Amino acid sequence: MGRPKRNVTAAAEETSTPPSALTATQSIARVVKAEGNSLYTCTLPEGKTLLLELESRFRNTIWIKRGGYVLVDTKDAATRQNKIDGEIINVVRDEHVWRKESYWPKEFPKSSAYAADSDEEESTVGKMPPSDSEDE
Repeated sequence: MGRPKRNVTAAAEETSTPPSALTATQSIARVVKAEGNSLYTCTLPEGKTLLLELESRFRNTIWIKRGGYVLVDTKDAATRQNKIDGEIINVVRDEHVWRKESYWPKEFPKSSAYAADSDEEESTVGKMPPSDSEDE
């Protein structure tokens, strides 16, 4: 049998509200890659890459996608005898609410999902490739 629905909803409610303040060992990180077995490669705002373990209460309950944000705690990293640098203690689900907090890092700017809002070149989707007939 699967987990009771009350466990799933309780885990979802915990991730919906951000904490009022972070401790010295906590920070926001961006997920780069899912390594498997509840391990994730994440980058901190300073650019440092960490291998992090998902807290046991979120395993098989909350799914983290690449490019998402998580709250990490690295307080036990020095005492561990393995490659894991810390633990994911919360998952940012409602990013809009989390971005309003004073501790949200400026290194993670809000990116637009629409190409019209970006400063990049216009899209070439659905267009023919350039022809080489000008050389003839």
